[in-house]
Amino acid sequence: MGLFSKLFGKKQKTSESSVKERNLLSIEVGDIVTYDLTDYEVVGKITYRDHGYEWYAYQLLGNGGTIWLASEMDDELEAGIYRKITLPVQEPFPQKLEYDGRAFYLDEEGHARVVGEGRSKQINGQNIHYADYCDEEEEHFLSVEKWGSDLEVSYGYPVEEYEIKIIAGSK
Repeated sequence: MGLFSKLFGKKQKTSESSVKERNLLSIEVGDIVTYDLTDYEVVGKITYRDHGYEWYAYQLLGNGGTIWLASEMDDELEAGIYRKITLPVQEPFPQKLEYDGRAFYLDEEGHARVVGEGRSKQINGQNIHYADYCDEEEEHFLSVEKWGSDLEVSYGYPVEEYEIKIIAGSK
């Protein structure tokens, strides 16, 4: 085979399957997510299911620590970045919470069955009680989740799809 045919000839097909393009609803453990000029490895994924509705939370590990990327397809794609915070909350979940000088109002509450992958695989099959709160401008959010006897609260804010870059892992 000559030099020009090597450079310009037909490429041989490889037996490896091609990597599927990712979006905010198909991120996998092992992918790399870039947000706000920082690269994060996807080390965990949680799929929540509540009465036929499904949404995702991706655990992202970077030099600055761990953040969570949440995404769901409601009437349109919605995404947010969340960080765990310390805020005392008890059941029954209140109609209003205050954090960092802001008032947050209960937007949605329910129970979901979860599927965990990666670092989150130990939660597979659990049922959680959740509540979502937002401020009046719908620019800041609180997420409350009761996992057995543990209660976790996260603070978040919306992001646009174009702010997130996804590089598929080797899968």
